Amino acid sequence: MDKKLTIKDIAQLAGVSKGTVDRVLHKRGKVSQKALDSINAVLEQADYEPNLIARNLKNNKIYSICVVLPNPESDSYWQPCIKGIEQAKKEFKAFNLSISSYYFDPEDTESFIAVNKSVLNLAPDAVLLAPLFYKEALDAVEKYTEQDILVNTFNNQLESEEIRNFVGQDLHQSGRVAAKLIHSIAEKGQIAIIHFDEKIKNAVHMQEKEKGFRNYFSQKENSDYEVTTLKLKRKNYETKLEDFLKENPKLTGIFITTSKAHQIAEIIDKTKNNTISLIGYDLLDKNISFLNKGTIDFLINQNPKQQVYLGLSFLVDHFIFGKEINPSTLLPIDIVNSENASYYME
Repeated sequence: MDKKLTIKDIAQLAGVSKGTVDRVLHKRGKVSQKALDSINAVLEQADYEPNLIARNLKNNKIYSICVVLPNPESDSYWQPCIKGIEQAKKEFKAFNLSISSYYFDPEDTESFIAVNKSVLNLAPDAVLLAPLFYKEALDAVEKYTEQDILVNTFNNQLESEEIRNFVGQDLHQSGRVAAKLIHSIAEKGQIAIIHFDEKIKNAVHMQEKEKGFRNYFSQKENSDYEVTTLKLKRKNYETKLEDFLKENPKLTGIFITTSKAHQIAEIIDKTKNNTISLIGYDLLDKNISFLNKGTIDFLINQNPKQQVYLGLSFLVDHFIFGKEINPSTLLPIDIVNSENASYYME
């Protein structure tokens, strides 16, 4: 954590009195141009905003925020979150803040439980949580709340009054958007919803996407589409998917509810079946590659970097400026195709 400058520190570095620094920061009273230039030079070199310092100089408490999320090395979807966390650290370094990240295995509920237990023992002021496992996440939120630890969530929504804020997309509506897209491009026939690598009963985010998807087609009278669900595991997904494609020759569209669309697209490419429309999630490099190739038709961008950054910024605003936290912050549902994908890439 970068050291917070005090009025005394600024005065010594600028070669002026503490009273002169105070007048500059609070924009009251007159100071010489030389003193003003010296103080601003110190602030600029330290990469601090004077108005931010002025609000925080008298606050000696160090607020501790822990971010609990899946390990990006296990699932690259979470990789942009690192950039979002670093952006928040840089932007808010003028304040007495400690922002730390803690990773769990996205395929292991025991890892999730263990990491949250470790964070609980640290007794931070707040936790920003990616609640990948629904039941275990509810239990973790309850334990944090019992210790007066504020909890915000991102990416996956939990039904809990103890959560102060959620940042992410309306997943039910996201499923409907995917259905509308596939309805517009897929030939009449069978459409598959594919859940990949997660326990669907404990993965509410996938359930909500499927509900929204099916809800769209259920409202269509005399629909010419049959919607089915396929659950795949990493160990044998190639064989199971290939068998599914052979057994369902009328398949015209696939909706993948996670960021694993590239793994489905790879199999589709091997079978040389370019009549199947694919809709997936997230701007992973491999997904973008198949998008540009034409195997994937559309990707829905969930913007994990923005999710975690906003989650942290709301906590900072609450602790430093006393702002109320809104219960929900829904991000736009961005539709990405091969023509506009480059505009979303950093």
